[in-house]
Amino acid sequence: MSGIAGWAFLNRTRERQEETFNASPRIASDTQYFREKIGKITSAEDLVKDRRLLRVALGAFGLQDEIDKRAFIRQIIEGGTEDDRSLANRLADKRFGAFAKAFGHLAKDATTAIAPDLINTVVSQYRGIQFEVAVGEQDETMRLAMTLERELPKLQDDYSSDRARWFAILGNPPLRKVFETALGLPKEFGGIDVNQQFTRLQDAVNRRFGTRDLAELSEPGKIEEITRRFLVMAQIRETQASISSGSIALTLLRGGIN
Repeated sequence: MSGIAGWAFLNRTRERQEETFNASPRIASDTQYFREKIGKITSAEDLVKDRRLLRVALGAFGLQDEIDKRAFIRQIIEGGTEDDRSLANRLADKRFGAFAKAFGHLAKDATTAIAPDLINTVVSQYRGIQFEVAVGEQDETMRLAMTLERELPKLQDDYSSDRARWFAILGNPPLRKVFETALGLPKEFGGIDVNQQFTRLQDAVNRRFGTRDLAELSEPGKIEEITRRFLVMAQIRETQASISSGSIALTLLRGGIN
C-alpha cells in the first residue's frame, strides 16, 4: 500500500517491523562491531580506513551514500565544527555538520575526548535510519514521511534560533523534499537565492498550515497534518507524471503509425 493507507499500515506494524529489522544479521553485526571498535579509533584517518565502522558512522546521519568519498569525509571530520569557516559548516547539507560535531574528538585540533553517549546515540540513529532506508526501497514517500517525523522535532534542540532552523530545513535534502512536495513548490524553487527560498518557504507554510512557528509545526498533530498533505501531493505528482508519460508514449506511437 502507498499513500495515507500505506502510512497507517506502517504505523500499526512499525514496532514489530523495527524489532525484526534490528535483529537481522547485518544490523546486529554492524552495531556490535561499532560498539567494540569505535573507542579504539583516534583519528579521522583511522575511521575512514575502516569501511565497516564508517558505514555505521555515516549511516547514523543518513549519509551512507557518501561512503566512497573517503578523502572528503576525512576533511570534514578533521576540520571540525568550531570554526565557522570549516568545511562542515560551509556545506549546504547540514547533515555533514551534525556528523562532524558527533565525531568532534577526531578533529585535527580536538581537545575533547569521545562523548560518553556517542556509541548509544550512533547505534540508535543507525538502526532508525537504516530501517527508513529499507522502507524507502519499497516506497520512497514512506521513508521521507518517517524522516519528517524524526527530524523536525530535533531542530528545536539542534539550533538556537527559528531562522537557523528554517535554513536547516533547506539544507536537509529529505526534509526539504517533504516541504517542497507538500506545498506544491515548483522545481524552479531550488534555483532562486537562498534568502528568497527562506522567505517563500515560510510564507507558503504559513498559508497552508496556519503558522510559521517551527515549535508549533513540530507538535505531533501538525507533523501528522504535514505528513498527510505530503503523501497526498506525492501521489498527485506521481499520477500526473504517469499521465504525462502515457501521453508522450501515445503521441510517439501515433507518429509511428502515421
